Amino acid sequence: MEYPESYELIFQAAAVDDVVVVRRTDRTGPGGNPIYEDETGIVRAELSGQGEVRMLASGGHQAHELPVIARTA
Repeated sequence: MEYPESYELIFQAAAVDDVVVVRRTDRTGPGGNPIYEDETGIVRAELSGQGEVRMLASGGHQAHELPVIARTA
């Protein structure tokens, strides 16, 4: 299966939505799908070919909100 090189993860915020661009890495997550990271490596997610998102902690004490939308960038 071909996976996009990057996605925009859109998190709903009070005034303006927060958009984070993540790029595909060479690693796979627990579901066997590619792991995507932002340029800092802090925001990490496993994204399936069907657009399902599993947020992954990149450090201790992280509790990511699920994005409202994941779309190809």
